[in-house]
Amino acid sequence: MKTDSAGRAPWRLVEIWGDTADLGHLAWSIAIGLGVSLAGFLVANRVLASTVATPELARAYAMLAGLGGCVVSGVICALLFAPKREVVEGTAADPRWREEVLAELAAEHGTLGSVADLPPSVVREMKELEIYDLFASYQPRTAPAATGKEGAAP
Repeated sequence: MKTDSAGRAPWRLVEIWGDTADLGHLAWSIAIGLGVSLAGFLVANRVLASTVATPELARAYAMLAGLGGCVVSGVICALLFAPKREVVEGTAADPRWREEVLAELAAEHGTLGSVADLPPSVVREMKELEIYDLFASYQPRTAPAATGKEGAAP
């Protein structure tokens, strides 16, 4: 059977809300969440029923304890199950892909404009993100004119 780099079968990974999860870890997380939050609710409900003036108020506080149990179970699951995503930094992206993305942005908005028109704070942020040179060097491809001459501007 084919496995991924961590030894898991690829069919066990699913995408949920834009993130990757292992089905086994997801099932355990649901069980842990249900157990901890329900236990927090039931224990708080029993303890508060005898100490709070009205049953409705005791139930409301017990619901808050159940919500606290959800937070606690989230922390437990985060400690038990590591993320399944792989972040790759420092690899050179295909320059054609970048050109395609910039062309798509220009097509959606009409033009990308000039980086010279940007406020200094935006220029600084673009340089920090290392995308300033990409936008500064972008030259949109012009379609051949109707006259049939290659490279002529429309």
